Amino acid sequence: MTETAAEKAATARRDRVFLVVVDDSPEREVALRYACLRARNGGGRVALLRVMEPVPMIEWAGVGAMMEEERREEAEKLLSGLGAQVQEITGSLPIVVIREGEPRDELLTLLEEDPRISILVLASAAGSGGPGPLISALTGRYAARVRVPMTIVPGGLDDKELERVT
Repeated sequence: MTETAAEKAATARRDRVFLVVVDDSPEREVALRYACLRARNGGGRVALLRVMEPVPMIEWAGVGAMMEEERREEAEKLLSGLGAQVQEITGSLPIVVIREGEPRDELLTLLEEDPRISILVLASAAGSGGPGPLISALTGRYAARVRVPMTIVPGGLDDKELERVT
C-alpha cells in the first residue's frame, strides 16, 4: 500500500526533531521555548543535548569517579526539569542525550550520528558581545559539518514574541 502525499507530509511533521543544546546560558530558555512551540504548532518532537565537560585527571580515581557521578546526576536533574517543561508545552517527552566532551564537537558528532534530528535550534546572545561561541563556530569554521538546517533565535525574545513567530 502506498502513502498519499498528505500521509507523507503528516509523517514528516511528526518525525521532525528539533534539537536544543542545553548549556548554562540565559538564552537557552529562549531556544527551548521556541523549539517547543514549533514542535507543538507544526508537529514534531524536541531533543535536549547536555554536554558535560570532562573531569580533569585526578590523582585518586575514586574522587574522579565520584565527581563524574555528581555531574551526571546534576545533568539528569536539569534535563528532567526541562523535560517536564517540554512535555507541558508539546504534550510529549523529549529525546534526552547526555554526552561528555567539548560541546561543539559532541554536537557535531550527534548531528552526524542521529538521522532523526531535523533542525538545530540555538538562541543568540542578547547582549552586544556577538552571537555566542557555539553559533560563531557553527556558522563559521564548522559550517560544512552541520547537516541540518539551523534556526538562530534572537535571545532577547519574550514569550509573546515567541508565540507570534512560531
